[in-house]
Amino acid sequence: MIFEFAGIRINIELFHSVENKKPCLIFLHGFTGSSNDWKHIVPNINQDFSSAGIDLIGHGKSSSPVDKEFYSADIIVNQIYNITTSIIKRKIIPVGYSMGGRAALSFAVKHPELIEGLILESSTPGIEDEKLREERIARDEEIASYIESHTMEDFAEYWMDMEIFNTQRRFSEEKRKQLRQTRINNDPTGLTNSLRGFGTGTMPHLFPYLKNINCKTLLITGELDSKFTTINKDAVKQFKNAEHKMIKNAGHNTHAEEPHRFTQVVNDFLKNFRSL
Repeated sequence: MIFEFAGIRINIELFHSVENKKPCLIFLHGFTGSSNDWKHIVPNINQDFSSAGIDLIGHGKSSSPVDKEFYSADIIVNQIYNITTSIIKRKIIPVGYSMGGRAALSFAVKHPELIEGLILESSTPGIEDEKLREERIARDEEIASYIESHTMEDFAEYWMDMEIFNTQRRFSEEKRKQLRQTRINNDPTGLTNSLRGFGTGTMPHLFPYLKNINCKTLLITGELDSKFTTINKDAVKQFKNAEHKMIKNAGHNTHAEEPHRFTQVVNDFLKNFRSL
């Protein structure tokens, strides 16, 4: 389903629909991904909840405009807002992985009235230290430049070989082939502009706003992903009502590496909303 917002086409996959008053789960993928990344997860999530996935701008079947200003945090938040109010028409529980988690958190900060709960997997509130922000922006620019000077096939290999994804080398060749194809299917313009417009260094630093988020919040990281586990151990203390769960034997992408454990943790969290 394509939703057009200010001339930009955003693809929404309506995974599961239930006629009740429970919030709708909105799945938000990571950089180089798409809503398809969640299709093996959704059937195992509590079916009392409606669910949908969004292809974030520059990814999947959504538009990849040339102007990087279309990729700012504010515009991404506005796109989620318009989808929530025009199509979903109920409160939501965003489930965001990595970049999708940053989008989900940005939305929760700006529109708490539309949030019933929040699930952030291997994500971050941004970078506070100015020097570290500049270093991250420079690193993302290196990746964007690589995309511009290589084929998408080359980039897929380059991206999957990064240290943060070391734990995915144990995947079967078939699963790695599927992941590679997902990355290749993206538009290079969309990826480079996502890095430049909504990279971790570019996005607003949200750490000071975590204390204002009142809804129940679940932070998930893989125990083998030391960087994001440390980030989330610090972040969980700033929320009013949050818990941090670590997935055993998983790295950065817990829902791909340990889908059964991931769904168990999510379903346990969703028990908080069974009375709705």
